[in-house]
Amino acid sequence: MSKLYIEGGYPLAGEVSVAGNKNAALPILAATLLTDDEIILKNLPDILDVRRMVRLLECIGKKTEYKSRNIIAISGAVSNNKLPEEHAGQLRASILLLAGLLLKTGEAFLFPPGGCVIGRRKVDSHFEMVEDFGGEVVSDHSGFHITLGEQKAASIFLKEVSVTATENVMILAAGIKGRSVIQNAACEPHVVDLAEFLVKLGAKIEGAGTNRIMIEGSHCLTGAEHSITPDPIEAGTFAIAAAATGGEMVIHNAMKEHFYSMGRMLRSMNVMFKFQDEKTLHLFPSKLEIKEKKLQVGLWPNFPTDLMSPAIVLATQAKGSILCHDWMFESRMFFVDKLNIMGADIIQADPHRVIVNGPTKLYGQHLTSPDIRAGIALVIAALAAQGNSVIDNIETVDRGYEEIENRLNHLGSKVRREEHHH
Repeated sequence: MSKLYIEGGYPLAGEVSVAGNKNAALPILAATLLTDDEIILKNLPDILDVRRMVRLLECIGKKTEYKSRNIIAISGAVSNNKLPEEHAGQLRASILLLAGLLLKTGEAFLFPPGGCVIGRRKVDSHFEMVEDFGGEVVSDHSGFHITLGEQKAASIFLKEVSVTATENVMILAAGIKGRSVIQNAACEPHVVDLAEFLVKLGAKIEGAGTNRIMIEGSHCLTGAEHSITPDPIEAGTFAIAAAATGGEMVIHNAMKEHFYSMGRMLRSMNVMFKFQDEKTLHLFPSKLEIKEKKLQVGLWPNFPTDLMSPAIVLATQAKGSILCHDWMFESRMFFVDKLNIMGADIIQADPHRVIVNGPTKLYGQHLTSPDIRAGIALVIAALAAQGNSVIDNIETVDRGYEEIENRLNHLGSKVRREEHHH
């Protein structure tokens, strides 16, 4: 277990570059199963979830070689269709390997996937889509056995707008000859990035970024080189951290086209910022004040659920009251009691809604990180607080943020990590 020791009260200031998008890297890594040819991926974030996915690829027969910290070469054939439970259980995105395993071996054995505990995240939409393609799913207490006999193109209507299910269908459809259509598809930038990667392999795709995606698949997909797009959630995280601590920051690789809903949230709390060009964001020290009484998450391009936890911390430093509503996940809000221990004034109305009254002075505390996004939110709270904080279980933050303490210290914070081995 690792801990972060944080001395609060220093404004984050300076320049930072946004890393590659975790949520694009994981499906693109999974899609490397579609070809035995060499694939070179660049701008791969050096985070725990990516390393776990690379390890899973090795477990099923792929050869992987890191050329540098953020560049990897992947090649070779799939030789095993059973994911090892200890690795798959730690990574919810392991379900993304389903499509490639079915296409290459005709069957897959999956354990219930792991990941963050932020509400009931079902996997049945993944299995329904396999059945739409002519596959069969048998489950018992030990997991799922999925088979795909004859491969036929399909028209899929997703029963919920699930990013991972959209990605799994795209990967499967890309390797099946014929034209498949996905309706009610997710529209996130990482879905578009996956589509661009699959096109490089030889699939034809129209409509990525809209809720109707058409895919002309092929049995003969080839190798490619691809650079992962920057992570809009990380751009938003650094922007919130700068605003909450009163610093001036320049964020490189913050894509303006992905920033509309985040920009709107920042303006609603009176944060001053401007884009110097299409991917350079400049934030200025601001007098935080709540101008809109409600912040609600939504499907892309609305305000992303992954930034709700950091936004709640920002609201504790702004003058006024705001209702924050995340209807997607039952447990997203359960970390706010930790902020109240630090001195925040947050009323939890129900599992999906909290009311934040600000501004409040926060004071350092000893806390434990429950998941990636609440974890980074607690880090931001500790940076904005007076005094010293300790945050346990910081591995949850490592799952989504590369070298977080080094990058924060580069921006003027006082953070140090200690490993605690049992």
